[in-house]
Amino acid sequence: MTVHKEELGSDKHEAADGYVPSQRRLDRERHKRARARRATAIGALSTLITAVLLYIVVVNAPGWPRTKETFFDAGYAREAFPKVLEGLWLNVRLLLICGVAVLVLGMLIAVARTLRGPVFFPLRFLAAAYTDFFRGLPLIINLMIVVLGVPALRLQGVTVDPVLLGGTALTLTYSAYVAEVFRAGIESVHPSQRAAARSLGLSNRQALRYVVLPQAVRRQVPPLLNDLVSLQKDTGLVSIGGAVDAVRAADIIVGRSLNYTPYIVAGLVFVALTIPMTRFTDWVTARMDRRQAQGGTA
Repeated sequence: MTVHKEELGSDKHEAADGYVPSQRRLDRERHKRARARRATAIGALSTLITAVLLYIVVVNAPGWPRTKETFFDAGYAREAFPKVLEGLWLNVRLLLICGVAVLVLGMLIAVARTLRGPVFFPLRFLAAAYTDFFRGLPLIINLMIVVLGVPALRLQGVTVDPVLLGGTALTLTYSAYVAEVFRAGIESVHPSQRAAARSLGLSNRQALRYVVLPQAVRRQVPPLLNDLVSLQKDTGLVSIGGAVDAVRAADIIVGRSLNYTPYIVAGLVFVALTIPMTRFTDWVTARMDRRQAQGGTA
């Protein structure tokens, strides 16, 4: 009798440890997988049909032969590709250097705009004026003013390098956008967080550094990544000052050949560079949304 009871207890323990889903749940999961496969197949088929229709419309257009010769010439593409890649290295360096500068300057401006007390009013006013001005000024005009206007002043000790001046213009414009992103993150942190930090003996600066800013930055990661994606594309605008980046390298070949295929090559290279960052941004955004939906921190 004792052995029989021990065996029953062991069977119950194994049943409790090893979860066995019900037949209804298995059927429901099987149905979900079938629906997912069907949706994938329908999406692939509709994409294929759309691509075929677009191809037929474009190829049968009256001006397609001339367009193909002018924009899709394989010979000019092979010639432009290595030169565009060589110029792309300048765009990558601008992205890395300007990206760091934008994040630092944007954070400083955002902190200045959120300082409390009447004594900081001049600083808040200057930070607000900076963001309003450079967010309203078109980037292309900012680039022309800095890249073309600064050398015209002939100031002693001031560089006339179009790469440095173009990077400065990019940093000035994007810092204004990033500052507003940081400010939104700082203001999204509930005041009770700062009050709790102060009650623990932290100063205002310590509360901002150790409590408010970490939460603000973590919440604003997706929009910050979106701004970096935009900065990655806009580095091509430094070519207006003569810097030989990917766009300028393509422009040199176009000016010599009067064939626009190098522009297509440069555009595709930028797209290939941008897509990984865009997908990473989408992944980070989805991950944070899932964590928030589950009740976790951002």
